[in-house]
Amino acid sequence: MGTYLMSSLEVNATQVGAAYANLSIAAIISPFFVGLVADRFFSAQKVLGTLHLMGAATLYYISTVEHFQKFWWLILLYTLLYMPTMSLVNSISFSQMEDPDKEFPRIRVLGTVGWIAAGLLIGFMELETSNMTFRIAAYCSLVLGILSFFLPSTPPTGKSASISAILGLDALVLFKKRSFVVFFVSSILVCIPLAFYYNFANPFLNDIGMENAAAKMTLGQVSELLFMLLMPLAFRRLGIKKMMLIGIFAWVVRYLLFAYGDIGPGIWMLYFGIILHGVCYDFFFVSGQIYIDKKSKPSFRNSAQGLITFATYGVGMFIGSFVSGVITDDFLINTDGILSYQWESIWLVPAIIALVVGLLFMFFFREKLVGSLKVEDKEQNNLPKTNNGDQKKLVGGLVDNADLKIES
Repeated sequence: MGTYLMSSLEVNATQVGAAYANLSIAAIISPFFVGLVADRFFSAQKVLGTLHLMGAATLYYISTVEHFQKFWWLILLYTLLYMPTMSLVNSISFSQMEDPDKEFPRIRVLGTVGWIAAGLLIGFMELETSNMTFRIAAYCSLVLGILSFFLPSTPPTGKSASISAILGLDALVLFKKRSFVVFFVSSILVCIPLAFYYNFANPFLNDIGMENAAAKMTLGQVSELLFMLLMPLAFRRLGIKKMMLIGIFAWVVRYLLFAYGDIGPGIWMLYFGIILHGVCYDFFFVSGQIYIDKKSKPSFRNSAQGLITFATYGVGMFIGSFVSGVITDDFLINTDGILSYQWESIWLVPAIIALVVGLLFMFFFREKLVGSLKVEDKEQNNLPKTNNGDQKKLVGGLVDNADLKIES
């Protein structure tokens, strides 16, 4: 979309950021629609089908628009229609599964496969500057909408979720811990460099002359799949803090590679930067979801996950979309009537932001998780009141290489 807007509608980078910010607005609003309306009154598969059909019509109309103001409002409408479908399709899936922990990943991975397929299609057909991108998406949305009505029936629950549950307010008790506050703030801030990649990586690669840029960017999704498979092993070996630090500092490396790479001898730097997506995303965001799961009690675990989703894809990406657009525009120069972006300077900005976030996280996040066991209270875990070394011996039989922090 960024490439299409900058080439076909001739908008500036700030407007591109504003267009991408719509997804964050929808991410903030959609939980209210699902929790207060869809789950209470309508069957999930019917709502899913209706939203995708309406989305198909909206996408097709978007492909006919020639002015950015109308485009912006239509993209906002489409994101409002699309974001609730993510929760709805999960509800339908989980309602049909006997063992979601084992079955759902096999379904979810097909979403990444679809992302790769879309990138390859758009890239090899050279449609990045064409409105055909939106028309292909419209046709897919039409087929998906029709298919949704044939999914297994998932009737409404008849219960409306509370506002506090939707906003994750039940999980505010977690803010009593300094490490959680550091994690929460870091999660929001790291979305700023993330937005630079989502919004401007494709325009950047096309601008410097990379062929089939959209297709080659799917290497990032391939690496995401591979590193997802390595997550359990890495988590056991490294622990939560090291995993998340690797994820943050991978953003620094990626943007340095983008800043100094080129399509000549330095093209390997561009490919390596794309492939780092698996480390950047999985090691921080997926590890963060695991951290929330381990940190939260069952009574507010869902609220905690909702809170961090609201913070990252809502607040964090909203801020990041506008910041990335403004910064990119600041490095647009006019040389003898020719406008060009100073990409080296642009990419150094998110690299510095990610470095600052990484240092913040390194020095102030103190919590250690090992496997699925965290010792917080000696009495709660029925451990005798001995010194820390004796407690490690007692728990050592349960967890290999136990690295425990006794907080109480």
